Amino acid sequence: MLYAILAYHEEKVVESWTKEEDAALMSELLQVNDRLVEEKHLGPAARLGPTARAVTLRGTGAGMITDGPFAETKEQLLGFYVVDYPTLEAAVAAARDLRLANPSAVYEIRPISLYLPGAPLASEDEG
Repeated sequence: MLYAILAYHEEKVVESWTKEEDAALMSELLQVNDRLVEEKHLGPAARLGPTARAVTLRGTGAGMITDGPFAETKEQLLGFYVVDYPTLEAAVAAARDLRLANPSAVYEIRPISLYLPGAPLASEDEG
């Protein structure tokens, strides 16, 4: 089963880190990444750019573009991981490892379905 681990943090806090602080955090997170890759559990992962450079498309027809940030929350979605585990509990354990490296972040774990063009849709039970 694929799970998304969504990493939330206060953007202003992250932007306040020095290059050295950011590099140290990324080094710790990459240690977790390397282990998850070695265990064949890690799929795509990304660190998202600042919400100030984001736009949102919403509305009917062609829609309307509005400037970001697009969420009315204190924390913003700053990145995500896609992991492959048989149970939610195992995915939560992986998120706990990421949180050990970045304890001030919030991690949301959510099952996802993978949609590939031309492939039949699988139910969540099929994983």
